[in-house]
Amino acid sequence: MLSMVMLREIKDKVKAGQYEYSKHAVDQSIIRRISDEEVVQAISASNEIIEDYPDDKYGPSCLVLGFTRKGRPLHIQCSHPSRPILKIVTVYEPDGELWIDFKVRRPKQEG
Repeated sequence: MLSMVMLREIKDKVKAGQYEYSKHAVDQSIIRRISDEEVVQAISASNEIIEDYPDDKYGPSCLVLGFTRKGRPLHIQCSHPSRPILKIVTVYEPDGELWIDFKVRRPKQEG
C-alpha cells in the first residue's frame, strides 16, 4: 500500500513539473533516445513501483515501470518523493532477456 501512495506522489511531482534529471540520466536518455515526453508519459501511465532502494548510496530511490503512449516500456529510477524536487536518477528500456514482463529480474544464468 505504501508503494501506491509513493507512486501517486511521484506522479503528482512529475505532473507539477517538480522533477529534474541527474547528469547520468541526461546522458543515458540521449544515448538511449528517450525523450522527456516519453519519461513523463511512462510515469503518468505507471501502475507500479517494481523495486525499492531505501538504502541507495545517493538517497532513497525506487524503480518505476511505465509505458509510453506508443507502448514503449521504460524503467525510471527516481528519488523517493519526499524530496522537494523529484530526481530522475536513470532511465532505460528494459531488456526482455533480463526481465520477466519487464517487472521481475530473471535469475542470472550460470556458465
